[in-house]
Amino acid sequence: MSIEMFSQKGIYPVQLLKELNKLGVINSSSDYPIAEDQFQPNSLDLRLGKLAYRVRCSFLPENETVAEKLDTLSMHSFSLEDGAVLEPNCIYIVPLLESLDLSELKDISETNAFWQEITAKANPKSSTGRLDIFTRVITDFSHRFEEVKPGYKGSLYLEVVPKTFPIRVKTGQKLNQLRIRNSDTTISDAEIRKLHDSFPLLLHESGNSLTAKEIKVAHGLFMSVNLHGEKNEVIGYKAKKHRDLIDLDKIGHYKISDFWDPIYSQSDDYIILEPEAFYIFASKERCRIPQDFAAEMVPYDTGSGELRTHYAGFFDSGFGCTEDGKGARAVLEVRSHDVPFLIEDGQTFFRMVFERNAINPDSLYGVTLKSNYQGQDLKLGKQFKVI
Repeated sequence: MSIEMFSQKGIYPVQLLKELNKLGVINSSSDYPIAEDQFQPNSLDLRLGKLAYRVRCSFLPENETVAEKLDTLSMHSFSLEDGAVLEPNCIYIVPLLESLDLSELKDISETNAFWQEITAKANPKSSTGRLDIFTRVITDFSHRFEEVKPGYKGSLYLEVVPKTFPIRVKTGQKLNQLRIRNSDTTISDAEIRKLHDSFPLLLHESGNSLTAKEIKVAHGLFMSVNLHGEKNEVIGYKAKKHRDLIDLDKIGHYKISDFWDPIYSQSDDYIILEPEAFYIFASKERCRIPQDFAAEMVPYDTGSGELRTHYAGFFDSGFGCTEDGKGARAVLEVRSHDVPFLIEDGQTFFRMVFERNAINPDSLYGVTLKSNYQGQDLKLGKQFKVI
């Protein structure tokens, strides 16, 4: 593949990620080589390593390596190779099987200095957020979570904090994903409106596009929460506390009623959230991501209420591009902090920012690559039985 492909600005799609693996920019240990099923249209799934460290507190190692910080803060370590249980509200650091050498791009770029603009960003996978598992990637000498600076060479670590359920995890499981990009190609509000005109990004339940007057755009495309439904229709879930553990490897295994209380639609279309309780809702709008773009869901700021509205933020090219053309809802992980908080049907909850791909991906979400959530409505994590 020509080096010119890497000089294209935008998010690197699946075929470029595979080339970066061959070039040694993305690495893994010889006993756990990177597998084909880790590659997504615009990202690479990251896998838990062999050990986990229980630490006293979270941290950012701005002036040292993560390993040096662990020497100070680790209380004990244990193996994940045969599986282990992580307890709610305890903080764990897990070295990941993958590592990065972005400096390798300096050697292959020759006279082109594009390598100075190559960065990476991580985010939890959908199933991770839906189980209320708080995760963040940490790198050596970093002052920010989830972000990897240009030229970084070193290991990747994952902070894992189960917030509601005890979880059983194992080496090789995928909780997070990583995007690699050349420059910031986030498009402007005017470009979002133009894109929506040519390729409707948001749709009504009927499948009809939202009009130019109906969409809200301000540093991204805003979306809202759905609390409306037919009589006795489930429009959300509230997590139960003090439940049994969830084994992340057991797909379609657990009864929803053992872990979740259903929330039914009400005539007044509002709900009061309990402080620190965890909820699952769906967006009112259905969305679609075109093949030449990728998107990220950005949590709404606290100026709109003490809410955390999403853990898992990456939306790959092709998301919602279903055969019926009706798109897919975004599933929202919601927690109110400090005080009871009223939310209403159609209330603005989050925004989507869109970035261009460097080149169009060879594989699209839910089309050439299998997905548990393509065309979704309200849906819990894949570990639960489908009703």
